Amino acid sequence: MSKTGISSPFIQSVDNKIRKMIPLTPETPNSRAVSASLVKLGNMPGALLPVLHDIQDTLGYIPPECVDQIGQALNLSRAEVHGVITFYPHFHTTPKGAVHIEVCRAESCQAMGSAQLEAHIRQATGCDMNSTRADGQVSVDAVYCLGLCAQSPNIMINGEPCAHVTPQVFDELYREHTEAVSV
Repeated sequence: MSKTGISSPFIQSVDNKIRKMIPLTPETPNSRAVSASLVKLGNMPGALLPVLHDIQDTLGYIPPECVDQIGQALNLSRAEVHGVITFYPHFHTTPKGAVHIEVCRAESCQAMGSAQLEAHIRQATGCDMNSTRADGQVSVDAVYCLGLCAQSPNIMINGEPCAHVTPQVFDELYREHTEAVSV
């Protein structure tokens, strides 16, 4: 018996009936990409994180309208899926720009001048922290440790970690990445 006085099989039975009542996500390009990830990875033990990573790698973000679809396929509640997505800062629920810059704000980077670098990045990109520029081409986000503490300050640009970043180094990296995506 649970603390509520209802046996666990009963709770599970009711829970499964509730899950079956959730309508399926309408067929969209995003739902097709999510389905492909679920088919590829959904049967492995502990599939939620690999599925979420695959969806984000494919779409660039995890569409909120597909959370029910993910939960149904993995026999998880919407709250469980949403909780994992919002717990890990790596996952995004909105698209990021073609150039995505992550600026480390951990203690080591702060001690080595990340605040000044962050100000330079905001000025150079025209994008505030934790936002996407109005044209949708550049996103800048704060992160808390990229694992390169001995080489601070650090950023990640389009998934590529960069160490010992100065404003001059940033300008060169930014130029390379914007040229590569024609921002």
